[in-house]
Amino acid sequence: MPWVPFELHTHTPHSDGRHSLLEMCREAKKLGLGGIALTDHNTLSGMAEANAAQEETGVAIIPGMEWTTFYGHMLTLGAPYCEWRDLGPRDIHKGIQRVHEAGGIVGIAHPYSMGSPICTGCHWEYEIQNWNDIDYVEVWHEMMPPYKHHNIPAFQQWTSLLNEGFRITATAGRDWHHSEHADGWSAFTYVGLEKESERSRPESVVSAIRHGRCIVSMGPLLHVEAAHGGATYGIGDIITVLSPETATIELRIQVESSSVPGRTADEMQVTKLIVESNAGELAILPRTDQQGAAECSIPAAGIRWLRVKAAGMLAGGHATLAFTNPVYILAASNDELREP
Repeated sequence: MPWVPFELHTHTPHSDGRHSLLEMCREAKKLGLGGIALTDHNTLSGMAEANAAQEETGVAIIPGMEWTTFYGHMLTLGAPYCEWRDLGPRDIHKGIQRVHEAGGIVGIAHPYSMGSPICTGCHWEYEIQNWNDIDYVEVWHEMMPPYKHHNIPAFQQWTSLLNEGFRITATAGRDWHHSEHADGWSAFTYVGLEKESERSRPESVVSAIRHGRCIVSMGPLLHVEAAHGGATYGIGDIITVLSPETATIELRIQVESSSVPGRTADEMQVTKLIVESNAGELAILPRTDQQGAAECSIPAAGIRWLRVKAAGMLAGGHATLAFTNPVYILAASNDELREP
């Protein structure tokens, strides 16, 4: 499965960005991005420039919008314009339903950013009555996201929701407003597609994000394969386990070094892999650049999800460099699997 790097949160002068869509796509190509999502504030008008920008640069453009309100910012991908102006703090689900009915997905942008008076509406205040309606959460936001304090509670909230049984995808978003030189680096959301050519099909990208086939990374790419019962599974998949008290999940983790221009091994080095779950950390695997794939066996009892995190050195500090979305574990009896 090819993993295509995307930037999922961008702006142009059609809202408050300072670069044109074509200028942004040129910069995206330099970074090695395969695609972007155009998410201007409360408008889709910038998509009028999409065909020309795609043809010149080869960078795929996914239609989107950032609903920018007094109570929070919500990203929509893959849907035409959906009305948002009649939504109060307790009826965001009405708007979410409109996006879903139009074939799109919704994501909460920077949920723990500072709100009013620094940035009115940037902090999420909508009442979520059913988290099953939320497709993804932007848990890494802005440049150098592992070092941004407001991303810590966003990551923790995502983890808590996974522990409660919700299957919500985590993504990164640069919140890209200009292409002038900026200190530090952005993270990418690598989207798993059946074929690399599907990056230019918005419905394929939207479907992959909805199903959790995403890796969030500053550069290194984590290839995770889970094996159980003679079958293999990948990120976003659900493994059905009989007799979890005695079953195991075999994990194979391969680290692909960063291919992003300018992000050298001297400034970005994976030193350990951490297997995390609803039961906490299950394994810590030391890592060197000379190693091949890392493997470990995880007892399935009590485990509802597994993800892998890569930690190491980032621009002189120690930080998380990448993490996967989960592989989900579903305990089932023979009776539950039997045909009706």
